[in-house]
Amino acid sequence: MTQLFDVAAIGNAIVDVISPAAEAFLAGEGLAKGSMALIDEDRGNQLYARMAAGVETSGGSAGNTIAGIASLGGRAAYLGKVASDQLGEVFIHDMRAIGATFDTPALTGGPATARCLINVTPDGERTMCTYLGASTQFGADDVDAAVVENAAILYLEGYLFDPEEARRAFAKAAGLARGAGRRIAITLSDAFVVERHREALLGFIKGQVDIVFANEVEVTALFQTDDFDAAVASLAAITDIAAVTRGAQGSVVASGASTHAVPAEPVEKVVDTTGAGDQYAAGFLFGLSQGRALPDCARLGAMAAAEVISHYGPRPQVSLRDLAASKGL
Repeated sequence: MTQLFDVAAIGNAIVDVISPAAEAFLAGEGLAKGSMALIDEDRGNQLYARMAAGVETSGGSAGNTIAGIASLGGRAAYLGKVASDQLGEVFIHDMRAIGATFDTPALTGGPATARCLINVTPDGERTMCTYLGASTQFGADDVDAAVVENAAILYLEGYLFDPEEARRAFAKAAGLARGAGRRIAITLSDAFVVERHREALLGFIKGQVDIVFANEVEVTALFQTDDFDAAVASLAAITDIAAVTRGAQGSVVASGASTHAVPAEPVEKVVDTTGAGDQYAAGFLFGLSQGRALPDCARLGAMAAAEVISHYGPRPQVSLRDLAASKGL
């Protein structure tokens, strides 16, 4: 069949609520700065009521990545679960409005659409509290074989490694992608995902995954070491491409015996780091789908990450395609 998509992603379909917050607010709410905590619907309602005025925008890690790929001019598809409610309709509209294919049936008679409450301190650090709601109901039956088999790269969001049914969906999607000769990528998403599922993640990566995205905390947690270089080498030993971000220090890409250190793109002011890793993955995956060299893929990722941290919200506010052209990328 003719290849239809550059990247198809599976992830938690979440609407983000992003508000500025003082350090004292985090302390008063018992929130660990820079963390991601799972909460129930009641806690979500209480916290939302106390947060400052902010912005509401469709998010979810893999959804943000798909938005970045679409902004770069890539052909993108998304698989994820929302409820048949107002926020679900917002998410569906937002995904289709950016040009991505999103046809997963909405959930009826179950939990509400997921939302992530993000408090951003003046230094740009984000502290997230997430109610997963309907997103956890994504299962094997929601995996669209036609989409997965006709995407050059299948991108899996590590957050979905938590629900058992979603893990079965991962296995099904990976099998379909592998059978069609496609590449499979995963992002480790968060250190808590790594800590909870280390052995299962390692087994899945070794058996199924070609490309792994992680940050410095996640990769060292995966291999239970404080030695960053050793952790990257260990990851590169079990997958074809390891792309590891280090914030202001840029990223390291390792593949076989080759390692590339690529600097971060300069940013005049860091406003909100929400979505930085997601947009790095977007630039990298788009470059890879276009046959670009690994250092160029990392540079595209750094460019996309720099754009998103310069404003509130996890998705690009300018055309990444035009931005890349202006920078000779």
